[in-house]
Amino acid sequence: MSHIYEINCLTGESNERPMTAAEIELVEKVKQGALVLEQISEQRKIDRQAVLDKLGLTADEAQALLG
Repeated sequence: MSHIYEINCLTGESNERPMTAAEIELVEKVKQGALVLEQISEQRKIDRQAVLDKLGLTADEAQALLG
């Protein structure tokens, strides 16, 4: 089971408690969102390389042309 660590910066008081079901659900959604963003990034890299291949350019050449 995951726990939440809370620290009150004003008093220095700390507290450890189990995560609620809503907090666990939120963490899972964030993890899924990060995975989707990673997949999108990878697909963009593949698509960008496909365009460069069709144009017969290297990444350096495209950068020089586009500035």
